Formats: sequence, C-alpha cells, structure tokens
Amino acid sequence: MTVKKTVENAVQAKQEIDALVTQGYTHDDIYIFAHDKKRSDHITDALDTEAVGMKEQGFLDSMKNMFVSRGDELRSKMEAAGLTTGEAATAESELDQGKLVLIAKK
Repeated sequence: MTVKKTVENAVQAKQEIDALVTQGYTHDDIYIFAHDKKRSDHITDALDTEAVGMKEQGFLDSMKNMFVSRGDELRSKMEAAGLTTGEAATAESELDQGKLVLIAKK
C-alpha cells in the first residue's frame, strides 16, 4: 500500500513520519521529496528516510535521470516510489510551490 502526504516544512514532515511509523511503516519505507535537490538531501538525512535509487528505479532509469530536468527526475522517482503517473505529476506541482511530499510504501 502506498500513502502520499504533502506538508509545508520539515517539522510537519517529522510529525507525519512519526505517525507513519506508528502505523507500521519503517524509515526504509518512507521517501521524502523537495524540489530543491540540496533541501531534499538534507531533509532525507535529518529525518532518516530512504532515498530513491537504483534499487527502486533500476539501472537504466537511474542513468536517464542524470540527463533530464529536475521535474522529470522527480516524477520518475515518485513513480518508482509507488505513485501513478498522474499522482506523480500532481505531487511535482506541489513541490513547485515549495512543499514537501512524503511517500510511504510497504
């Protein structure tokens, strides 16, 4: 089951992550996305969540993401984390507004 949450900041993200953990998700099941790559990396590290990588995307998609726009990369990673194409597009537009998107997938 895949759960998507949208929050305004890292404090709200921490609260949502804690709630997901109480529902049985582990930190390895939770992905957090921000439009800015550095912000995303910092929050992922600080909140001990998983990063979407080759394991989730596969080698070819991981390599392709090195040469596409940030928006395309984010949509691809969110799809790999469990969202549909439409859900990923909606989530990416939320990221454009400065929000954070959490995806939890068992």
